[in-house]
Amino acid sequence: MSLKYAVLAALLEGEASGYELSKTFDVSLANFWPATPQQLYRELERLAQDGLVQARTVEQERRPNKRMFTLTEAGRAELDAFAAEPPRRPTAIRDELLIKIQAMDGGDPEITRALIEERGGWARGKLDRYRRVREGLLGGRTEDEFLHTSDRVGPYLTLMAGIAFEEENLRWCERALAILEQRRHTTSPLTPGDMPASER
Repeated sequence: MSLKYAVLAALLEGEASGYELSKTFDVSLANFWPATPQQLYRELERLAQDGLVQARTVEQERRPNKRMFTLTEAGRAELDAFAAEPPRRPTAIRDELLIKIQAMDGGDPEITRALIEERGGWARGKLDRYRRVREGLLGGRTEDEFLHTSDRVGPYLTLMAGIAFEEENLRWCERALAILEQRRHTTSPLTPGDMPASER
């Protein structure tokens, strides 16, 4: 999937400048499709050239003019067609940390522990952030009230996936750290006296 569909989906929220769109990505889409502001600006220009979004210039006093982008009918039709297609392939984990963990045996366990603790810290930070976004979406309503009265539930459903993903990350970190701690207290290298005579 290209970034274009994520940008088109973000514009379902309404007209936005490139800066506003980058903020939308930062607080909502980043949990499943991150992008830098530079990537977003380039993609917006391509979409405008292709007629999938429309741009207008807003003049501002004491600030540079800004361009505001909205979905065109062609853009909405393309997004609808994309949403109706099944994903090309199922989601797969591709995580550098897991390669390091796979190769950790024989290395310094303290380094491994520090890497996992760092990942757990990231997960906690993201969870706090996603939960704040959730409270903002709910706006004081219960989940049931929101789901029955909101025009769009897609952003809420994707946010639920982000929360579940980071909760599972945190559970894995806590379990992995517990296993490492248990091994530290139950395993120790054999001394020559502990070895069978045939292996001395």
